[in-house]
This record gives sequence, C-alpha cells and structure tokens, in this order.
Amino acid sequence: MRTKKENVAVVGVGTVACAACCAGPILGFLAAIGLGTAAGFAVFGTAALAIGGLATVIVLRQRRRRANACAATPGQVAVEMPIVRTPR
Repeated sequence: MRTKKENVAVVGVGTVACAACCAGPILGFLAAIGLGTAAGFAVFGTAALAIGGLATVIVLRQRRRRANACAATPGQVAVEMPIVRTPR
C-alpha cells in the first residue's frame, strides 16, 4: 500500500511543479491577448469616431453652401403667370 501513496505523491508533486512553471507564461499569453483586444477596440473605435466626424462636417458644409446659394438672389424675381386651359 505504501507504494501507491508514494506514486500518488510523486504525481501530485509533478502536477504542482508543472502548474508553478507554466502558470506564468500562460497568464502572460492570456494578458497579451486581452491587451491586444483592448488596443484593437480602441483603435477601431477612434477610427470610427474620426470617420463619423469627418462625414458630419462634409454634410454640414454642403447644406450651408446650398442655403447660401439660394439666399444670394437679390431683390425681386419675375415669375410669369401660367396659362390655364379650361375644358371645352
């Protein structure tokens, strides 16, 4: 019976040694994945905000130009009366 306990103890010590040795690199790898995800989220979010802001500025400028073009006509504008045909 003593042999089984010794074998279990060896396996237990090996398991603990493996966990202690490999935990650092595994946690480092998982942290790098998390940091990469956060950085990608920040970069793409910032790019989307910049593109949205640029599109907004372009649309607002076009609307102002159209409004100013319509307001540029000075004074009165002559309009002819339409010819209305009555049914016979």
